[in-house]
Amino acid sequence: RQPSDYKANSQLLSHDRPYAVDSNPLSIYVMHPFWNLVVKFLPTWLAPNLITFTGFMFLVLNFLMLAFYDFDFNASSAGYQHVPSWVWVAAGIFNFLAYTLDGVDGKQARRTNSSTPLGELFDHGLDSWACVFFVATVYSIFGRAESGVGVVTLFYILWVVLFSFILSHWEKYNTGILFLPWGYDISQVTISLVYLVTAAVGVETWYQPVIFHLLYRDLFTFMIIACSFTVTLPMSLYNVLKGYRNNTLKHSSLYEGLLPFLSPFLLFVLSTIWVIYSPSNILVLQPRIFYLMVGTAFANVTCKLIVCQMSNTRCQPLSILLLPMTAVVVLAITRVFTNETLLLYLWTAAVVLAHIHYGVSVVKQLSNHFNIFAFSLKKPNSD
Repeated sequence: RQPSDYKANSQLLSHDRPYAVDSNPLSIYVMHPFWNLVVKFLPTWLAPNLITFTGFMFLVLNFLMLAFYDFDFNASSAGYQHVPSWVWVAAGIFNFLAYTLDGVDGKQARRTNSSTPLGELFDHGLDSWACVFFVATVYSIFGRAESGVGVVTLFYILWVVLFSFILSHWEKYNTGILFLPWGYDISQVTISLVYLVTAAVGVETWYQPVIFHLLYRDLFTFMIIACSFTVTLPMSLYNVLKGYRNNTLKHSSLYEGLLPFLSPFLLFVLSTIWVIYSPSNILVLQPRIFYLMVGTAFANVTCKLIVCQMSNTRCQPLSILLLPMTAVVVLAITRVFTNETLLLYLWTAAVVLAHIHYGVSVVKQLSNHFNIFAFSLKKPNSD
């Protein structure tokens, strides 16, 4: 389905932001009061979408900065030059700035009376892409381990994070309500602090045992998995079940309700097959690029789901992006394309460009439809 398929849907004409529920105590009692204070310092001419985009670019900057100093996630391994302390300080500041800007963009929209569905798509669409950037960046602290097992572990940790993200939008697709996950606020504050602590004590500290033989890096992995499967997943299932009992679900059949999971599941299967059967062990060879490819493909799938939520249209069963990816995986594991690294780079570039093209197209169409500018509060000329 192309972006233009959603443009004329009547449900997309509403300028009201969708109902969302944020029950996280950290968010309610600490972050929201802080954001309410911060937004007062922002000029009223500043467009909310520009705030959102700036916050996202801080995460991209973190990713590129750590890619320069630690492209292969070897900074914490013996025999490798460590990342300078100022980089960790910058990473902590940039991560917190990104988190703060993500928290104040909606408040700025209400403050300037400029809330639109474009703002919702822009905010959550960039959030879906941001998952890979902050996960891959923070993993430079914990490293790949000498055997390379760490990069495989991170691949599955990344998928746990992506799964947690799409759960919230699956809830909204079925219930019409966006239940904000508790893990997001906790993880963002924790990650920002971890960067600053790393600058002070060095990455070696995280390899000290917390208790018995449990290392900090193991605790990091455990916290992410536990937060996803003991908090986020049960709460999502409960909210959807409550909607079913109250007869308020948007989709009556089980198939329609689970449809948003089909493309992400196939993406997980395809990427996992590539990892397992790669002739050159591509994940160990090029972990950062592989994560970028997976995270960008996931963001593309998720953005289309978000558009379906906005327009009250049916989620497409299969993302078109998965068809060429299937061919790429076959070429890789059958050794038809002998240079697997080059194949990964070409496919990653194609995925990134395709996602940027999709995002720009949707933003342009919605901007024209609502007669607004994406990054300015000025109104276009009527002629």
